[in-house]
Amino acid sequence: MFWNASQIPDQRGRTAVVTGANGGLGLETARQLAAKGAHVVMAVRNQDKAAAAMEDIRTAAPGASLELVSLDLSAQASVHAAGEKILGSHKRIDLLINNAGVMATGEAKTVDGFEMQFGVDHLGHWTLTSLLLPSLLRTPGARVVTVTSTAHHMGRAVDPANPHLEGRYGPWRAYGQAKLANFHFGLGLQREFERAGVGTASLLAHPGLSNTNLQAVSVRESGGGLTQRFSHWAAVHTGMSAPDGALPQLRAATDPDANGGDFYGPMFVNNGPPVRKPIFRRIGMNSAIAKLWEVSERETGVPIDVSTAASS
Repeated sequence: MFWNASQIPDQRGRTAVVTGANGGLGLETARQLAAKGAHVVMAVRNQDKAAAAMEDIRTAAPGASLELVSLDLSAQASVHAAGEKILGSHKRIDLLINNAGVMATGEAKTVDGFEMQFGVDHLGHWTLTSLLLPSLLRTPGARVVTVTSTAHHMGRAVDPANPHLEGRYGPWRAYGQAKLANFHFGLGLQREFERAGVGTASLLAHPGLSNTNLQAVSVRESGGGLTQRFSHWAAVHTGMSAPDGALPQLRAATDPDANGGDFYGPMFVNNGPPVRKPIFRRIGMNSAIAKLWEVSERETGVPIDVSTAASS
């Protein structure tokens, strides 16, 4: 029997933070965790859309325990405010699902001057994860799940001399770099946990080709390039539903047999039930992770210091 949402264990008494929980994969992740009894912190930018998402979840699960926190991953000040609010309200966090992201958009900068896709998909989550570490580390069995993409295979490791692709921008080049950064972050964070001797686990997931609003936004915000329009068509006509696309990150978050450093995705590359996937591209990975840590700390001014956070 293939893994499905019915196999999610009872989540009562647990707290989960899900970024981008107002639509697509994030909404389905929040829905399933709430249905199993978790208190779900929906960390999202669009508050009106999030309020509608909360009502949607409660339609099927009237007793769902939900909390809304404003989070704009493109603004480090917003990430700090959200992290401080969540940390102040929750001394224990069982799950952090780094789900939100943008895909193959036209060239743009965040308010902090970061390339938009790298800034939102990686740097925003870098800072949020760092801020929430004290609550994660004091919670036995806590997990951080970072959502990457099969597009990480086409990405290049971040270049410390030009992390924002100045003069080299391409929508898919930037997306590939951002999703490879997610991949390296998830693995690098697990190494930091192991080095510090803590029980918190970092895992990775990718949704394959899923029919969510991500592709439509890509078409709209990139001016409708050929590859963006093809991606949208493929998602609509051949992609999995959002509930199925969310299964890999739900399995990474809740399967009792999952371990730190595991990577979950669809069985058939971009479609199929969620299974544990092999880790490829190991050559040069240590160097790539070290460069990502260097760039992330330099750009955000925020370190990932597991030992210090564990003593907080």
